[in-house]
Formats: sequence, C-alpha cells, structure tokens
Amino acid sequence: MVRVLALLSVVLAVVTACGGSAKQGTTEDPDSAGHVIADAPADKLDQSLRDAASSARTMTYASRNGVNDAVSHVTGSVFVPKGAPPPGGFPIVALGHRNTGTASDCAPSLSPDLLGEAATVVALLDAGYVVTVPDYQGLGKPSKPDEYDFHPYLDSTTSGFTMIDAVRATRNLVPNTSTSWAAVGAQEGGQAAWAANELADNYGNDLKLVAAAALAPMAEFTGLADAAMAGTLNTDQKLIYVAYLAALKNEYYYDFELDDYRRGAAEQNWDALLNCGDAAHRRALAEQIAPADLRPANPAALQTLRGYLQKTNLPQGPTQAPMYVIYGGQDPVIPAAWTDQAIANACQMGDVIQIAFWPDKGRDQIEPVAALGWLTDRMKSLPSANDCPSFTAGHKP
Repeated sequence: MVRVLALLSVVLAVVTACGGSAKQGTTEDPDSAGHVIADAPADKLDQSLRDAASSARTMTYASRNGVNDAVSHVTGSVFVPKGAPPPGGFPIVALGHRNTGTASDCAPSLSPDLLGEAATVVALLDAGYVVTVPDYQGLGKPSKPDEYDFHPYLDSTTSGFTMIDAVRATRNLVPNTSTSWAAVGAQEGGQAAWAANELADNYGNDLKLVAAAALAPMAEFTGLADAAMAGTLNTDQKLIYVAYLAALKNEYYYDFELDDYRRGAAEQNWDALLNCGDAAHRRALAEQIAPADLRPANPAALQTLRGYLQKTNLPQGPTQAPMYVIYGGQDPVIPAAWTDQAIANACQMGDVIQIAFWPDKGRDQIEPVAALGWLTDRMKSLPSANDCPSFTAGHKP
C-alpha cells in the first residue's frame, strides 16, 4: 500500500515471512502490535461452533487506534478447524462483524452465536481456515482496559489495524498457522476488510494478505451528512448517523461540538439509541426523531461533518490484494450509487476488484459466505477477475 500512515511508529515484533508457518512471533513487549495480553477458553458457545472447532478461545490483544495512534487493547475470538494443518500451516481468515452497536457489550465474543456470525465461522472452519473474529476496539471486555475504551465507530484506519493485529495475535496464540490470510466482512466488517487491504502493504507487511471480500461495505457514506441537512435520513440511516456522531465526540472530544448535530428527541434518547440490546425499541425511538433534531446547525457544521466523513471513507489509497465487493440495490443505509462511487474511485487507483451487484438484495441479505468460493480460489493462487475496466467505462460520476 500505499496508504500513508501519519504518526504511525509501530515496531513489529514478528519476523517478516513469505507465507510459511515459521515459528510464531511472540514478544515480551505488551504494547507490540498483536501481542496477546490474555486468553481463555471460549465458553457458552453455540453448539454449531463447538461441533465445528477443535479449539475456541477468547483473547485480549494489543492494537493501534487510528485516530491518535495510541495503543489499544482489543478483544476477539479465535477458532481452529478440526484435522491436521496443511503444509505451511492453517491459513487465517479475519472476519469483520456487522454493525452491532457502539456500547461495550455489543461484542461478538460476548454472544453464544457471535451476534449472528456463527454460521459464517462454521463455514470457514469447514473449509479449513483458522478464523479470528475481532470485536473492534472499544467493544467487549478487555482483560487489561486502556484509557481509549470507546469504539471508534466507522473509523476505517482503526478497523483495518484491528483486523491485521487480530491475525498477528492469532498466530501468536495458535501453532501451525500460516502468514497467509484473508480479510472478510459485511457492513461495518466490509469496511474493516477493505481498510485492512489498503493498510496491509505497510502496516501488515510481516503477513501475506491473499484476498479481501467486502460485502455491503460501509465504504462511501458522505451522503449521510447531506441527507441529515436535507432532513431525508430514513430510520436505518438515523441509527447509523447517531452512532457515528457519538463516536466522533469520543474521538475528538474538545474539537467536535456534538450539540451542533443533535437536539430534541435525538438528544433526549441519546443513550438508548446507542444500545445494542432491544433493536425494536431503538428503531421506535429513531422513528420519533424529527428531521430538525439531527440537522447540522449551519453550513459550517455541515462542512465539518463532511470533512470527518471524507477522512474515513474508502478508498483512502490503493489496496494490496484482489478484492471482491458484493452489494445490493435495496440497501436502506448505503444506496448503491454511493458504493458505485467508492468502487469507481478504487478502480482509478489501480485496484483489482471483482464486482457483484445484486439489485434485489438488501444489506442483511448479503452474507459473507457468498464470498467463500471466491476466497478459496484466491488461496489456491488462482487469479481473480478484474471488473474495474468495464465498471469504470460504464460508471458516470
């Protein structure tokens, strides 16, 4: 890559390798990227996960915060398939989970079925992958909390770091794992997989990223700011928008004036809107929010918000590995035209992207397992199709 990492000064404590299962890179430095601070057997798992995995553990590991480059402690889950590892070790898949919320209890590792990701993990285990599922920074209950215990929701750099460091931590935890890995995810996880692909050549250069699959990704969403100003946010967008505003306040506390963007019912129900518990209740609250309650206070506030969104939108730079993007025409949060723009911009940077547009599907109907066959072909070193030339030719900005 590629993407320039401002202020990043990470000393990697693993030896650069080219795809084998060299001795796992352990380190005594607790702040080193991917250092496993603590781990324990995963209990209270769904039966399907217990049946498919030979081992399942939760872990706390060290990563970086993309906002201020501080050390962050992240939780996650690691699953090992049954059977002997192939020559070179088990390849690893980092699975970025879908939008779950921004509170600490919105973490897959705290849920028996990983908040709906269990079926994907089982499919990946059955295909012979070690699977690591990071909770994202600020979600979960790290064994060693840090001062940055908030979730930098939809900060693409942070989520990319989280994915890459989850792979490092997994290699430190699981013997006989390869440096070869893939990033897969849907929605917020699609953003994480895409961002990891951009960051891999620089931040993850001790590993070998083979492929990335981004499904219904949160890639380009500057339009949320414009929709808020116009008063056209739908209920699903309101929930995403509220969570993003809350994250900005946590990330840029003294520089971001939250009350320029919320008032009325939005302000009164703020904490309840950020919960990950009763989804129906949150939707009911969001439906009560009048357009004026989430409208930027003035044009300057709108421009400020657009600036933050542009900082996290994708692409930020070219990717390292082939990518598969699947998105739908009935996504209530990210209209297809927004994803079209993200793909077009990435293609112009020289990315290799196989593209699948499903006009009749919404975001919740696009499952990560849809990319499994494509992923397996990449692991076999088969070349990916590149739809960028035809897509770019047909895309009208």
